[in-house]
Amino acid sequence: MNIFERPFEELLEESVRTHGHLCPGQVLGVRLALLGLRLIGISDPKGEDRKKFLVYVEIDRCATDAIQSVTGASLGKRSLKFFDYGIMAATFLNLETKKAFRVLAREEARELATRYFPEIENKYQRQLRAYQIMPEEELFQVEEVLVQPSEFDLPGRPRRRVQCASCGAWVQDGREVEEDGRLLCRPCALGGYFLRKQTLAI
Repeated sequence: MNIFERPFEELLEESVRTHGHLCPGQVLGVRLALLGLRLIGISDPKGEDRKKFLVYVEIDRCATDAIQSVTGASLGKRSLKFFDYGIMAATFLNLETKKAFRVLAREEARELATRYFPEIENKYQRQLRAYQIMPEEELFQVEEVLVQPSEFDLPGRPRRRVQCASCGAWVQDGREVEEDGRLLCRPCALGGYFLRKQTLAI
């Protein structure tokens, strides 16, 4: 189904169900996703175009749930990539044409929202309403970029699996680290987000 033929309100409602509540970030994320898909020529992201694109998100905030809801891209399908930059931005890559565009939410849009609904005192409610009608050029900055994913970042079956020489975990898709001739998982080689205490019998 052509995503651009669906009513915005319907897409927003679907996104809110995924995210859990309505907020300015949901509106921003839905609009950002629609703009990104349009720029790379993807009109049926959950249907016939689902394997033709990748989305790179740069923040773990509300808008990312909206982007996932609209595009159907996900970590599990390997069509959504997360880079923890803390920036409200996403890059859309058409795998067939190689065209890629990074869409960045403009910080000044927060204040511009006041122009549209000055009578609304609550800034979040004001942004919620304004973001739905503001022109794209007031909400976003767009740049054409070059993205060259490695074969290990593409959807599909794992290209390689190796066992960590230290802890024995199996590492997929080239994420291992070679150290002194040994292949290690990243937690063993670089340190992880956790500290091992003990292995339990279950």
